Amino acid sequence: MASHRKPRTSVLTSPGSRRAAAGFTTAALASVTLLSQSADAAPTAPKPTIEEVKQKVDGLYRQAEVATQKYNAAKEHADHQRDTVDGLLNAAAKRAEKMNESRRELGMFASAQYRTGGMNPTAQLMLAKDPQQFVDRNHLMERLTGRQKQAVTDYQEQQAAATRQRAEATRSLEQLQTSQASLKESKRAVQDKLAEARQLLSRLTAQEKARLAELERQKEAAAKQKAEEEARRQQERERQRQQDGGGSTGGQTGGGSTDGGSTGGGSTGDSSTTKAEKALAFARAQIGKPYVWGATGPTSYDCSGLTQAAWKAAGVDLPRTTWDQVKVGQRVATSDLKPGDLVFFYDDISHVGMYIGGGKMIHAPHPGANVREESIYYMPIYGSVRPA
Repeated sequence: MASHRKPRTSVLTSPGSRRAAAGFTTAALASVTLLSQSADAAPTAPKPTIEEVKQKVDGLYRQAEVATQKYNAAKEHADHQRDTVDGLLNAAAKRAEKMNESRRELGMFASAQYRTGGMNPTAQLMLAKDPQQFVDRNHLMERLTGRQKQAVTDYQEQQAAATRQRAEATRSLEQLQTSQASLKESKRAVQDKLAEARQLLSRLTAQEKARLAELERQKEAAAKQKAEEEARRQQERERQRQQDGGGSTGGQTGGGSTDGGSTGGGSTGDSSTTKAEKALAFARAQIGKPYVWGATGPTSYDCSGLTQAAWKAAGVDLPRTTWDQVKVGQRVATSDLKPGDLVFFYDDISHVGMYIGGGKMIHAPHPGANVREESIYYMPIYGSVRPA
């Protein structure tokens, strides 16, 4: 039976309807694209200025130096613990040999008595699980000869000493493991800071790098000017001291050998001056060598490694880190600095250089730079010491 219902007309049957639908679809896709672009572009941090990049990089270098000093301290402690452990192990080996000698002597006594028949007390002692309790029995000691008693006593002493040394070696090994863990952590901290600084610098364009270099030159020029002003003030103070001492000729004579009293006083001063000159000569010979964190020479240095090596060349042993070097010798004011003195920087004492006079120093600056002369006013001064 045929149907009397009219067929349904499709919405897209007519050309006008198809064009309207296509227009709606295009508008919808455009809206989605705009929304997607808006989401991707939503809040991005503004690019830092060159000044901000420099400040960030300088801060990272400083943090790396702090981490370097921690690394140096951890390495020094680990090296000390390793030496201690080696010494204990050597002592334990010698102790074991002495125990073997005592055991062999007791064995000879036991064999001699066994040949005479019966399980003798010495043999029982050798086979006992706890020789100490057995020896404590009076009837055994009464039956041993004087030589046998001495052999037992020696064995007991060696055994007790070996036990103590084993316990001490175990503790030292645990401390060494802790030091090595701290060393590894400090090393990772240094590497992370330096990697972050390198990443920041790698993002700069050639123009930005040129601007950064210009900022560095301006900072160096300002520090150099301040050093020159300090040098002029030092010269003026020196002239004033000579005038107060009765003229330059008289002042020089007073420090010479014509005055017996001055000679005696000058001898100590000459000794300190000679050491400082040797330290300075060593430091100058290192100019141009690269800064490498944790390095103590001879091909590269970090800041405290350079000052330690320089003064060692003069016969003065300094600790490894800036935090310990600042405690050595005599504290001096910036206005009283003499060549060879150590100048420390920042509140955390994370950097050190060797004063050479005229407001300048020799130091190992930071990664990517070489040992060089520079104004002591390039960084904020913490304080200074005269090692010898």
